[in-house]
Amino acid sequence: MSMCSSSSSSSSSSAKLWIVHGIVAGAAIAAAFGARAYLGRSGKFRSRVVGIIPARFASSRFEGKPLVQILGKPMIQRTWERAKLATTLDRIVVATDDEKIAECCRGFGAEVIMTSESCRNGTERCNEALGKLEKKYDVVVNIQGDEPLIEPEIIDGIVKALQASPDAVFSTAVTSLKPEDAFDPNRVKCVVDNRGYAIYFSRGLIPYNKSGKVNPQFPYLLHLGIQSYDAKFLKIYPELKPTPLQLEEDLEQLKVLENGYKMKVIKVDHEAHGVDIPEDVEKIETLMREQNLS
Repeated sequence: MSMCSSSSSSSSSSAKLWIVHGIVAGAAIAAAFGARAYLGRSGKFRSRVVGIIPARFASSRFEGKPLVQILGKPMIQRTWERAKLATTLDRIVVATDDEKIAECCRGFGAEVIMTSESCRNGTERCNEALGKLEKKYDVVVNIQGDEPLIEPEIIDGIVKALQASPDAVFSTAVTSLKPEDAFDPNRVKCVVDNRGYAIYFSRGLIPYNKSGKVNPQFPYLLHLGIQSYDAKFLKIYPELKPTPLQLEEDLEQLKVLENGYKMKVIKVDHEAHGVDIPEDVEKIETLMREQNLS
């Protein structure tokens, strides 16, 4: 594009800049007023928080995964016990479509909401469960049942990040990616901007350099499955049509980004130990024995 030196052109472009700045400033002021009005009612922005652990029995990679025993306890129970230690959650429920999982969870004291088998992913299951709760909540935390060593501080961190970011509808966490996981498609990678908002998620290595090899100096980020949503956005989410990037990568959070919504990301120091396949159970049990976690 050539640079024009005419005064009319420069005044026109400066007028456009003023319009853009005015729109941005207006949006920021509106968000601030909206947050203040909200604060006036509740005392704290997005204050009411529910944690939901979606769990299904049928899984292409690992059937019955929530009930697999990890050092003598079902994995779903270990996840629930960790979530109970978070200070930001007013309530925790398990959302499942399976009576065996429901019976197991009630047995160790968890509240259970039955959901339909037609839910395509954990987010939709959380949304259905939210609709069945008699109380209203501002934030919903989707706690992945296959990370039995999730730290309660991470749950609290993503809740506080969403409460502190009125322009975001979604928050999640990342940690450092181990070089050996760089090309594992089950380990999802993430890139963020300099304000802590997500740019992209991928099953492939991102960023990807010209050498095609892992750069040991680059701080690659691994996405942790836990995520929290603004409750109003969660109701909209199932109505959003699947998007090309979401379908290609098979990552539901890409639908959020492709539709122009903002997602806040916090970086945490966490040893990620998700259970994706049966072989992962032995690894996690070995680790728990080493760390004297019962």
